[in-house]
Amino acid sequence: MALASATTAKAWLVGSSSTSRPRRPLKSGKPKKKLIGWREWVRLPDLYGGRIKAKIDSGARTSAIHAFKVMPFTKDGGAFVRFLVHPKQRHRKPEIACVARVIDRRRITDSGGNSQERYVIRTTLKLGKSIWPIELTLSNRDSMGFRLLIGRQAIRRRYLVDPGRSFVVKRKKARTRATSK
Repeated sequence: MALASATTAKAWLVGSSSTSRPRRPLKSGKPKKKLIGWREWVRLPDLYGGRIKAKIDSGARTSAIHAFKVMPFTKDGGAFVRFLVHPKQRHRKPEIACVARVIDRRRITDSGGNSQERYVIRTTLKLGKSIWPIELTLSNRDSMGFRLLIGRQAIRRRYLVDPGRSFVVKRKKARTRATSK
């Protein structure tokens, strides 16, 4: 009797009985999300041609780039911003001059609970072979470990973050010519 009860309980727990067919996983029409680490090398081709080490932070809603000497201006009736970036961590050089259209100004609260109004721009992010538009807030991240923070809105529906891994996405290697002997 105890054996029968254990078997029945087991069947109830897995949601099947010995007479039903085994369940198959549901097939989803959605493409699989790619895996990335908690930090990755990325490019912002509209702003800077080189690579930038980015922290992938699924706890942060918005993405932010270290920007300083931020100067708003108007051009052809549109709001723009001119700013400088230090693309390399813990380095003050080079200083890269950037210009972008302002799409919004938002009040952002950081992880420490401090709130500040920031300019928001739209630019292109390149991670491995993938390239897509993202929104970036301009912030002084000089005291932070990473010049670029990629928030969950930027990676939503595209990537899953493995917090135990770094630099999962491999750089596209240049083609080499085969030499004939």
